[in-house]
Amino acid sequence: MKRNLFAWKNWMIPILSALLLAWGTAQGEESATVSTAISADGSEIRYGVSGEGEVTLVFIHCWTCNHRFWSSQIEHFSQNHRVVWLDLAGHGDSRSQRSDYSMEAFGEDVEAVVNQVGGEKVILVGHSMGGPVAIEAAERLGDRVIGIVGVDTFYTPFEYPRSEEKIEDFVKPFKEDFKGASEGMVRSMFTPQADKDTVAWLVEQFSGANPEMGVSALYGIFRWNAEKTPAILEKYAAKLRNINAAPTGEEKALHEGVTLIPGVGHFVPQMKPDAFNEALGKIVESDSGK
Repeated sequence: MKRNLFAWKNWMIPILSALLLAWGTAQGEESATVSTAISADGSEIRYGVSGEGEVTLVFIHCWTCNHRFWSSQIEHFSQNHRVVWLDLAGHGDSRSQRSDYSMEAFGEDVEAVVNQVGGEKVILVGHSMGGPVAIEAAERLGDRVIGIVGVDTFYTPFEYPRSEEKIEDFVKPFKEDFKGASEGMVRSMFTPQADKDTVAWLVEQFSGANPEMGVSALYGIFRWNAEKTPAILEKYAAKLRNINAAPTGEEKALHEGVTLIPGVGHFVPQMKPDAFNEALGKIVESDSGK
């Protein structure tokens, strides 16, 4: 009997976790005011606003992801702040009028949303590709941006290809088999201890992405890094902080502005939401002058 009860728990816990994740996302969306902003090229950008506060937190998802990746953060931070989530053009619930998915164009998506919702104290939180997008949005929003938080982006061990030849080599497998290459890359970004059901859910989200958009955005990410770093990071050094992964727990921060979360791979907010929320909360308090 004890053995059967133990087996039942092992079988049910992952299912309950997945159901709670889906429920939390639905609850976050139901409590948000959802609308559409029009980006500079006419793309329809879906976004939501929840919570109230002097500071507006804008969550920007990563490559081929969507706002649902931020469900734990939307629920947590909207209790004390105004939270804005969005789907970049060609992602999630947003529509697209573009063929070139550059970081600059994504930055215009964020600009359109922030201009529509208003707010004089904005903190941009960008995961992975969302980091460069946040920088480009800050370029357009100016002094309204009081802080930028890069999540496992900037000052990480990953070496971006910087020449056109190396960029082409990296992108080639995605042009030949986008789904297979994407799943392979994403699965490599977790620690062996990562919850398998959460990993499966995250991988599933990637598999539904538009291949043409995904390939174009890959070019955009690599070319942005090759052309604009490190100069643009130095420009925003006073506003930029980072929350990065430390998979083994023995990694050292590569910059004084980096907070490391041990025991997790690339998807820090999703796999360790409590630790991430605590780290982000401290940054928000600091940027807000509290």
